[in-house]
Amino acid sequence: MRRMIHATTMAVLLAATALPALTQAGPLSPVAYVNNSAVTQYELDQRVRFLEILRAPDANREAALQALIDDRLKLQAAKQMGIAVTDEGLEQGLAEFAGRASLSIEAFTEALAREGVDRQAYRDFVRAGVAWREVVRQRIVPTISVSDREVEQELTREIETPIVTQVLLSELVIPAPPGQEQAALALGERLAATVTSGGQFAAAARQYSAVPSAAQGGQIPWTPLENLAPGLRNIVLSLQPGSISQPLAVPGAVVLFFLRDTRGRLRTGAEAQTVDYVELALPSAAEGARILSVADSCETVYVEANRIAGDVIRRQTQPLDAVPLDVAQRIASLDPNEGTIIDYGAGARLVMLCDRTPSLIADTTPSTTLPGLPVPERRQEAPAAGAAEAPNAQNAAADAAQAAGVAEAGDPPLRSREDVRAVIFNRKATLAADAYLAELRADALMRRP
Repeated sequence: MRRMIHATTMAVLLAATALPALTQAGPLSPVAYVNNSAVTQYELDQRVRFLEILRAPDANREAALQALIDDRLKLQAAKQMGIAVTDEGLEQGLAEFAGRASLSIEAFTEALAREGVDRQAYRDFVRAGVAWREVVRQRIVPTISVSDREVEQELTREIETPIVTQVLLSELVIPAPPGQEQAALALGERLAATVTSGGQFAAAARQYSAVPSAAQGGQIPWTPLENLAPGLRNIVLSLQPGSISQPLAVPGAVVLFFLRDTRGRLRTGAEAQTVDYVELALPSAAEGARILSVADSCETVYVEANRIAGDVIRRQTQPLDAVPLDVAQRIASLDPNEGTIIDYGAGARLVMLCDRTPSLIADTTPSTTLPGLPVPERRQEAPAAGAAEAPNAQNAAADAAQAAGVAEAGDPPLRSREDVRAVIFNRKATLAADAYLAELRADALMRRP
């Protein structure tokens, strides 16, 4: 009897010991805790599959788990702020996401179900995004501002960036006969995720590519950008030299491209400058040296000018080719808010550069004159004969450029100041939101079983 009792007791103990292992293997077992909120194995499996269907670059278990952890933190932050996702808000989010695939909510949900993703996994994914968007709107957006100077700097970078005219590509064409399309696509995705250099791409092309260029590592000679099909042109322009494209499925094949180099030209008129400067008549060069020792901006030069009798100062904004040669020569080496003295023995002058702007955007740059200071003189080009009045600043700048003979049909149009401001604003908001999410991660109590 004792042996029977002992055996029964051992069986119960073994069963109790095995129970957690069985639970851990189940779909509802936790894989992580985020401030006492559990992320289950089922959620992780669903998220991985969802990312695979979307062909996300990080469709692996570790990245999916981190995304689920972040979703918990986002929802918890929303709850602390009193933000609740309404049924209407959720439906709008679901419709917006499904609309990216040109599908209704129902059609998108059915498509996911056929691939093994439940409706609830889709809804949970969107719910977290909708909640976080409102957190960002209430907490982050009010703290973001974009100055006119930032807009001008962004536009200047756009003007100074060469327009690509030729590309040096390598190609890799993976055959995809009927029934092998998915295998070819999977190989293309693996190569796109792992190839990081031209040498690696060349080796892969020799091994997998089915076109004659494979013998040369997929290398194609310099090609005019205009010779590429519009769709391919957009793909190539999205790449940086030394990077690989995502796989492109075409009938019978999967194609990858590696951008080795580019050639380009400057935008027409990109080198033309408009300068904003002050010129101050001085009683002596020594007085000019004193002013430069204390003045750190064009505005403070005005303050110092008040010590000198008479109308001795003026500020001008005009194309560089219209500036007197002696002044243009001196300001050529100056940075904004730097000055110099011109003294030919018949009266000294102080010249300070206030700003230097590409002429293509100068007409849309707001004046930096402080209230109460003289408005800088601006040289205006005559409009083309018969030209209609421009409805906004962007069109006015374009008309002025055409009148001055600096426009070229092949140049892509410059973005409007409003568009650039929106891009900068969104960039700042994204960085601030990422920083806040990192803060939430650092403060959270997280553990894995």
